[in-house]
Order: sequence, then structure tokens, then C-alpha cells
Amino acid sequence: MIVAIQHAKLQSPPAPSWPAKLDLFGLGISPTTYDEAVYLIVGAAEAHRPAIVACQAVHAVVTACDDAVLRERVNSFDLVTPDGQPVRWALNCLHGARLKERVYGPELMLRLCREASCRGVSIYLYGGVPTTLELLQNRLREACPELYIAGADAPPFRPLTEEEDAAVVKQINESGAGIVFIGLGCPKQDHFAYEHRRSIHAVQVCVGAAFDFHAGVKPMAPGWMQQRGLEWLFRLACEPRRLTGRYLTTNTLFVWKLAMAMGRKLTATKKGKMRRKQ
Repeated sequence: MIVAIQHAKLQSPPAPSWPAKLDLFGLGISPTTYDEAVYLIVGAAEAHRPAIVACQAVHAVVTACDDAVLRERVNSFDLVTPDGQPVRWALNCLHGARLKERVYGPELMLRLCREASCRGVSIYLYGGVPTTLELLQNRLREACPELYIAGADAPPFRPLTEEEDAAVVKQINESGAGIVFIGLGCPKQDHFAYEHRRSIHAVQVCVGAAFDFHAGVKPMAPGWMQQRGLEWLFRLACEPRRLTGRYLTTNTLFVWKLAMAMGRKLTATKKGKMRRKQ
């Protein structure tokens, strides 16, 4: 009996049950909440079970939908959160998901850090530039005094050599971090997470611009703009040269894809009603 109890204690916690995804233009999005996402991610980290989580806003969704390789990779991720309000609205319209809130990368990162600090799960920061990483670590320690940051690395703005890549993987794994936050931007961070899905022994969480926001080097949109799906407009006003082309293209494509999907749904509904009448 004692032996059986000791054996049970040595066993790893059960693997998290990731929520089934809903199709959005060929991309699988998880109809999740902050509480569920935090519970699953920290649970996987405690169980030492590698996983990949991505927070997908409109730009990320459209980019993945129109790139077959990227779409296949993102669809293999364990959790893909509805980062933008329009993504949440689309899931509610097309699937009746009844999501009351989006799961925004920067907010999810902060909630994960708080929970990780309470449960003794260490984190690793990968992305950004050295000055941003230093500011970010200071801000996170202020917000979560008990948080253990096992390491931080700002990669060069070029592809890593095989030796550099191997060194990064070794550094992350030897740090013992349970959660690796990746702030490389879309789609670079998604490709990085996928390519290291078997070599990095932690939960990789792609959080986009969260590093810049939490470090204070870029302003975050006011809450009222975020709630109304106008964060893109705020960011466009802050960085017009860099973001004008992106938002004009991806926002337009997202609206068009959603209109087409809703049209197909209405047509299917009408056909179903006609069959029932017959």
C-alpha cells in the first residue's frame, strides 16, 4: 500500500485538456477565457508538459489563413486564443460561442506571471531588444514580487545560425523555466515556437507586442478603445508608417472573409429550413 502511494506521488500530473477549436476561415481558434487559459498553461508547466499557445488578433488570423505553411503550423498549436475583439465577435457570430471577453496577449501574460509567481513556476523571456528586456523584467518584478525570471534573451534581427539556435535551446532548457514568453511578432514567433516544439521543454506562449507594452516603450490603447475593437486605430495613430499597409490589408480581408462566411452560414440555414418544410 505504501509503495503504491509513493509511486502515485512520483507520477506527473495529468495532461491538460485543451479546448476544442472552432474554425475561422480555415484557422482553428480556441473558445477560451482568461481563467481557463491560465489554468491550462500553468498546469502544463507544472506537469513539465511542453505546449504551444498563440494569441491571434485580426492581423495574425489573416496572415495565417493566407499562408498554407503557417496555417498548418498554427493549427497544430495546443491553444490559440481570440486576441482581438473582432476575432471574438466572429466566433460568436459564426459558432454561437458566447464569449464575453477576448483573451488578449498582454493581459494573459500578466495574469500568467501572477499565477506563476504564486505557484512557483519560473518564466523565460525571449524576444525584443536588450533595453526593452531590462525594462520589462523590472516592471514584471514590480507587479509580481515573487516571480522568478529564469532568463531573458534578445535575439538578433536575422536568422540564427545552427550553433546559436542550439545555444538558445540549451539556455532555455537549463534555466528550468516552465513558461517561455515569446515576443518576436507575427508570424516570426509562430514559426519559432513550431520549429522548437520538440526541443524546448516548456510551454511556449506567443504574446506579440506584450513585451513593448509592459516595458513601457510603447503605449497601450485605452480600455474603451480595446473594448470596442478599435485598438488597431490607436496603434495606427502611434505608428502610421509601419502599420498603415498592414491594417488596410488585413482588416479589409478579415471583414470580407467574415462577410463571406456569414453568407455561407445564412445560405446553409435557409436550405436546412426548406428541407424540413419538404
